[in-house]
Amino acid sequence: QVQLVESGGGLVQPGGSLRLSCAASGFTLDYSAIGWFRQVPGKEREGVSCMSADGVTHYLDSVKGRFTISRDNADKSTVYLQMNNLQPEDTAVYYCAAEKWLMLALGTCQRRDFRSWGQGTRVTVSS
Repeated sequence: QVQLVESGGGLVQPGGSLRLSCAASGFTLDYSAIGWFRQVPGKEREGVSCMSADGVTHYLDSVKGRFTISRDNADKSTVYLQMNNLQPEDTAVYYCAAEKWLMLALGTCQRRDFRSWGQGTRVTVSS
């Protein structure tokens, strides 16, 4: 059974950093497209950052230069989202997603491309 579990969320002050982790069981995340999405109440889940199976990355404009998506090259079942200079507008529940063998269309990070999802981890940015 495929399962994704996020961790690393929490409360942080504006300007602070968090690193979210996503651990997979039932399959490894190498050769997979991975995505980090976020959702706030009343809004659609939006793609924050995605990495295609070939390593090409895409970032939401508002997080470019602040967030970094990465794979753990040693542990092929874990991926990360490093979030720096967090701002109150980054407050949301963050979800990871994965899809084996998926080569994302260039510049895309769409919910509909992924079938495996985690349960989410909450990030709150507040002073």
